[in-house]
Amino acid sequence: MKKSILFAAFLMLAPLVYAGGLLTNTNQSAQFIRMMSRNASLDIDAVYFNPAGLIKLDDGWHFAAYTQTILQTKPVDSDFPLLNDGYYEGVVTVPVFPTAFAVYKMDDWAFSLGIGPNAGGGSASYERGLPSFEIPITKVVPGLAGLRQINPALNVTGYSADLSFEGSSVFWGIQLGATYQVNDIFSVYGGVRYLPAKNTYYGTIQNIQLNVGGEYYPAPAWLTEVSTTVSGLAAQATAAANMPQTLQPFIDGGAGGFTLAQLEGGGFINAAQRAGIEGGLVIIGLSQQEINAMNLNTIHGAYEQASPVFQQQATLLSNTSVSLSNTADRMGDKEVDTEQTGTGFTPMIGINFSPADNLNIALKYEMKTTLALTNNTTVDDMGLFPDGSTANNDIPALLAAGVGYQTDLIEAQLSYNMYFNKGVEWGPNIRDMSIKREIDKNGMEIALGLQFNVLDNFAFSIGGMYGDQGVAESYQSDFSYSNPSFTAGAGVEWKLTDALTLDAGASNTFYQDQTVTFNDPDLGSYKENYTKTTINFAVGLSYALFR
Repeated sequence: MKKSILFAAFLMLAPLVYAGGLLTNTNQSAQFIRMMSRNASLDIDAVYFNPAGLIKLDDGWHFAAYTQTILQTKPVDSDFPLLNDGYYEGVVTVPVFPTAFAVYKMDDWAFSLGIGPNAGGGSASYERGLPSFEIPITKVVPGLAGLRQINPALNVTGYSADLSFEGSSVFWGIQLGATYQVNDIFSVYGGVRYLPAKNTYYGTIQNIQLNVGGEYYPAPAWLTEVSTTVSGLAAQATAAANMPQTLQPFIDGGAGGFTLAQLEGGGFINAAQRAGIEGGLVIIGLSQQEINAMNLNTIHGAYEQASPVFQQQATLLSNTSVSLSNTADRMGDKEVDTEQTGTGFTPMIGINFSPADNLNIALKYEMKTTLALTNNTTVDDMGLFPDGSTANNDIPALLAAGVGYQTDLIEAQLSYNMYFNKGVEWGPNIRDMSIKREIDKNGMEIALGLQFNVLDNFAFSIGGMYGDQGVAESYQSDFSYSNPSFTAGAGVEWKLTDALTLDAGASNTFYQDQTVTFNDPDLGSYKENYTKTTINFAVGLSYALFR
């Protein structure tokens, strides 16, 4: 089992993303969940979506707090022929996904603070592991096929293993910035987001067993026992290959005309030596009757002719014994328990343009975040996470644009996000470490949201968003894959008082299945199908203290 496979797979636990790019979470408010389009927001959640638009808030303090519950499943269906069962399912659970905003608006200035999981924010659990982890184990069975030729009772027909992997990831975004109103229709924003990041990984490979003769045996103990047996057979083959040299002193002493029975009777050899000499002759193909009639000269000639074959057998058996011993070592229980931490900074700028009272246009640009994560490792049986070593985990730049149109009865927002995924190195594919994960085109999202103000203090909204991160097939693997998706959201806004507002919403993301073809060096091509399902529930309160 290659270390590199497990190493790459653990690293890919980090992007537990729900709405947004390959690493970026854009689901930062309940308004977003119920509307799916907020890039031209002029409400409190503009702290994240349109910070240049905060100048449209009334003078005073504004606060908001939201929480989301996110449930995601990630089924993987592999047709790799050696797997016992090619269906696996990862479960991502985020019981609490908190976001909070605060703004102080005064005349031409607005100062804002935002806190929320900019990436990750939950935990992923794979109770059965994934094909990437199990496929190397499956190859042990055909790799032991040669044991049948040594002894039919050593026929290995199957395997079992207990695999489990868990990971959690959260990259907190703590955002500070200032908005300035240049004139009545134009405002600008500058800010920075501080990202303390933390990933935790825990994985085990336990109880690998081999099916031999219809019964399961612990793989390390069984392989070690068979290795010892085969080593003994190798020693016997070596002894047979060296038999001409062993017998030569007897012939030189004048015993070449004697049979084995005569040699034993005369005390030249003992019963064990006679049995060893006869055993090799039986392997050559001689019957006991033929052996009894042979003198030592004839026996020496038979062994001399067969010696090269015995030597080949000895070498093969010796190599097999070593291979079995090494395989036994790899089949032992393994555990990994590590934590990765690091920090990064994301500079941001934005503009807001309001050419008419009911029309708003917004742009925001988040620069690439350079992020290095350092290992704090407790257990590392596989040597994957050396304590103190670092790994890059950069977050792509983001350009967000929005157009909003509002009347007394309806509000419409059109949003577009571009993720500069091509500007980040995504590392190798865990199926083949020589292949770089590539991006065909930068990622994008386009969304439309509608809010209907049915009462002075009550509104409902609906929205839809389509996203495609533009990944190449080389990017996809069972542990880290991206599917084009469509998300539908709906919810309500209820103004409990002039200062207090409740927002609540739910969304469902529908992913297009992705089928990827892999080429196994031993068995050729095979396919895997990847999909996801994501459901999100959100609720939040916003409160204003007007001047």
